[in-house]
Amino acid sequence: MGESSTKELAAERQARLRELLHERRVVRVEEFASELAVSAATVRRDLAALESAGGLKRVHGGAVATAETLLADEPLFDDKAERAALQKRRIADAALELLPQGHTTLFLDGGSTVLALALLLMRQARHTVVTNSLRVAQTLAASGPQVIVSGGELRRLSQTFVGPQTRHVIERLSFDIAFIGTLGVTADDGLTTTDPDEAYTKELAIKRARRVVLLADATKVGAVSTVRFAPLSSVNTFVTDTSVPQRSLAALREAYPALQILTV
Repeated sequence: MGESSTKELAAERQARLRELLHERRVVRVEEFASELAVSAATVRRDLAALESAGGLKRVHGGAVATAETLLADEPLFDDKAERAALQKRRIADAALELLPQGHTTLFLDGGSTVLALALLLMRQARHTVVTNSLRVAQTLAASGPQVIVSGGELRRLSQTFVGPQTRHVIERLSFDIAFIGTLGVTADDGLTTTDPDEAYTKELAIKRARRVVLLADATKVGAVSTVRFAPLSSVNTFVTDTSVPQRSLAALREAYPALQILTV
């Protein structure tokens, strides 16, 4: 076999390795060798080449995705906000209709669809909003509800305050409704996101809420990210858009009959 053919095969294997790492977060030498019918030594050489390129970290028996690889799954906040903007606005309109007439204490997390709801709350002074989102706090800084910010470490990628320091505020409060965003939602894996500290704060808020409303457009349905922060059974209402495949909605309803799903 010529040198060029050998390089092409190595490139194909390494591309497949990247795909597996994206899907599974962990690649084991024996599994990959068996899958592609190559030797373990060949797999180890491929892993070494990818590690040199910064695509993974080798560990005993295989490799794991690096933080940079995992963060590549999550776009910048402004990019997220621009995607499916019309659908997010419709979801936010429907979420606003779920609010009772009297005073309520709401938790708004850092999702871009949740931010669309915050824009509508600028004319709703009767509520109290607790948030870990820098963007939500900025949106409501001039008018609208009373705002309580959770504090915590600022995660610039998502423009949210996250991690154990958010506990000091969130655990001392109770929420009538928590509006939560997600990067992925499935019946089996529940709600998932990329960052453990982000997941920690979302989980705290969900536990302190009497009602949990998930706001997520169709692109999130069927997706699975790195860290699970809640089972779907913890959600009371799921508001999404009409482009979600009916078979996906049917699977969610079958697995969780008590879940209210609103498509708009």
